[in-house]
Amino acid sequence: MKADRLLSIMLLLQTRGRVTAVELADRLEVSVRTVYRDVEALSTAGVPVWTERGRNGGIRLLAGYRTDVTGLTNDEARALFVLTADGTHDALGLGGAIDSALHKVMAALPAPYRADAERTSERILVDPARWRTVTPAAAGVELAELQQAVFTDRRLELAYRHSGSAEPRGYTVDPYGLVSKAGAWYLVADRDGEPQLFRADRVRSATTSAEPVRRRRGQGLSEVWSVLREQVERGSEEVLVRCLVRCARLDMFLRFQSANLLGPPEQPAPGADWTALDLGFPALRAVRGLLVHGADVEILDPPEARTELAAAAAEVAALYRG
Repeated sequence: MKADRLLSIMLLLQTRGRVTAVELADRLEVSVRTVYRDVEALSTAGVPVWTERGRNGGIRLLAGYRTDVTGLTNDEARALFVLTADGTHDALGLGGAIDSALHKVMAALPAPYRADAERTSERILVDPARWRTVTPAAAGVELAELQQAVFTDRRLELAYRHSGSAEPRGYTVDPYGLVSKAGAWYLVADRDGEPQLFRADRVRSATTSAEPVRRRRGQGLSEVWSVLREQVERGSEEVLVRCLVRCARLDMFLRFQSANLLGPPEQPAPGADWTALDLGFPALRAVRGLLVHGADVEILDPPEARTELAAAAAEVAALYRG
């Protein structure tokens, strides 16, 4: 369509400055004569475009002329450039498409918005996959205070309360960015040159330092997050549980326990009422979650997992007897 072609010409001139008619014709797959007609149409519409002849000639826009063809505000532009974890788009077969789309949006953005958009893509990351366990969030410092240090490339002075500790401890850290992991926000930073995760809702105070950030050379948010995520997932000592599940309730069981499955259930013998499968839990106490299935699941091994589930059942029974 001609309107699409005119828009493409404007974007190319806006981002590249001078472009020859031959380049435009090749890019748009039209004739050079058509390009000149389109340039004339833009000029008639009030776009300050003209042609220069000679060896160094070409088609130009008036110096300083910009048009916000996207209609995006600065905050809307930043929102589009929030990174997602590796594989999020690839899983849908859209890995190449998202890169291409963001390049096009970047080309169309007004120049004053581009730096913020690029910085957002380097400092914010969203990883939708859940950890093995999710701890309810408590009120912490406002994210805006962490963002200030992240976007201004400054060091942070934190008062941070670790899990299981009553009082916060003070740290000076070098932030790489913020990560949203299954709805919980984390600050990714170096402490004494080593990568560390700080859960945002455990930050009791955050002060942006006047000192510039000291990041390790060649390391960005995506790379550091990958290392930390692997450490967390590898560091949990998984409790392996062998159990029997009633075949009539297997579909529901698999939906409830999908995050704990270590493999497909065994194929039951014809006419069998039960099938065996293996589960993994981050801690022994987590097996209590199987109590929701009542008598439709039986733990076979390890013995301490059977004891833990039996203790949970006894506590519930005692509560209702009382």
